[in-house]
Amino acid sequence: MSTATSTDVHRVPLPHACVEVRGAAWLEPTADGLLPHRLPAWTRAQFPDDFVAMCDEQPSGVRLRLRTAARRLVLHVRTWRVATLPHAEPAPAERFEVLVGGRVVASAVCEASGLLTFDPGSATTSLGPAPAGTVAFALPDAGGAPADVEVWLPYRERVALVAVEADAPVLPPAPVDAPRWVHHGSSISHGADADVPTGTWPAVAARSAGFDLVNLGLSGNAVLDPFVARAVRDQPADVISLKLGINVVNHDLMRRRAFVPAVHGFLDTVREGHPTTPLVVVSPVLCPLVEDAPGPTSIDPDAPVTTFRTAGRAEEVAEGKLSLRVIRTELAALVAARRAAGDTALTYVDGRDLYGEADAAELPMADLLHPDAAAQRRMGERFARVLATVQRAAPAR
Repeated sequence: MSTATSTDVHRVPLPHACVEVRGAAWLEPTADGLLPHRLPAWTRAQFPDDFVAMCDEQPSGVRLRLRTAARRLVLHVRTWRVATLPHAEPAPAERFEVLVGGRVVASAVCEASGLLTFDPGSATTSLGPAPAGTVAFALPDAGGAPADVEVWLPYRERVALVAVEADAPVLPPAPVDAPRWVHHGSSISHGADADVPTGTWPAVAARSAGFDLVNLGLSGNAVLDPFVARAVRDQPADVISLKLGINVVNHDLMRRRAFVPAVHGFLDTVREGHPTTPLVVVSPVLCPLVEDAPGPTSIDPDAPVTTFRTAGRAEEVAEGKLSLRVIRTELAALVAARRAAGDTALTYVDGRDLYGEADAAELPMADLLHPDAAAQRRMGERFARVLATVQRAAPAR
């Protein structure tokens, strides 16, 4: 139970049995507080660089759950904002959001923060100190009756959790009664350019369709890593989706010859733990930069704001390099022609059905790589229909 002080403030140090952390694979005790990780602890020994570690520690889809009648809720944290070279300007403070009864009722930022500097060229990071900070929320009056409360963490700030403070007792939340959706994808799945944590397209889809989200969207790192496949394999899931391809192109990691067997191997690993779970393979959304040209892509150092460019040339596709059109062709054939007969729970979704040419004309990518906040919401609403369809076709839980 929480501890009351003489001023009737109930402070719950974390971790605590009354506060559930949802969407994280493990919680690392550190000198700064409790650090959520979205990938299991054992995977860290297999990370190739700091970039993967940074994404793992950014809590996209991670939320705290508790029950309280409080009118004021304060989260004690330490946060780090990312500054990406070459511009090295720290990202603006991101919002924390509070939901009561599934409805967003409050949001706030942590004004105090440290700095995490990321060099995409070397895939290295530098972590500075972070001051103690607080995020305070005013909650609606529930007439003194406790209600289930969720606090969604920023999707790309590093957040260490210290304590929860409320002006009413903090109680354990009700058990989650929703199908569990495990999703893996790239920066767009991670949340790139969403304006709030519940505005990432996986969060929008999960909330719209009534799913319990585990978001393994990893910016720049959806590249068919075996440790990610095993992480998906080893956790409970009622639906799994894998959005594959864009990062393979952006890093220029594979040729057509390697890509198809790598996807088969990733799916085979997931199926070891989930032989009949509905599994949705999603190809890349429209990205004109690399529709017909391969990667590698990088941040343009001469652009005044963050804008991406590609060094690939369209004629290199004939040599076996991968463009998004090639990726979609291969994924569609892999699912429909090569695996469907033996895997009736496998579905293919063309990413352009989530964000296509008409969407790009209306909501263009400012940085040439990532849809904006409005497009993120639109993608989530569309994918919610996919989730509803696969849920209806799945065996009863």
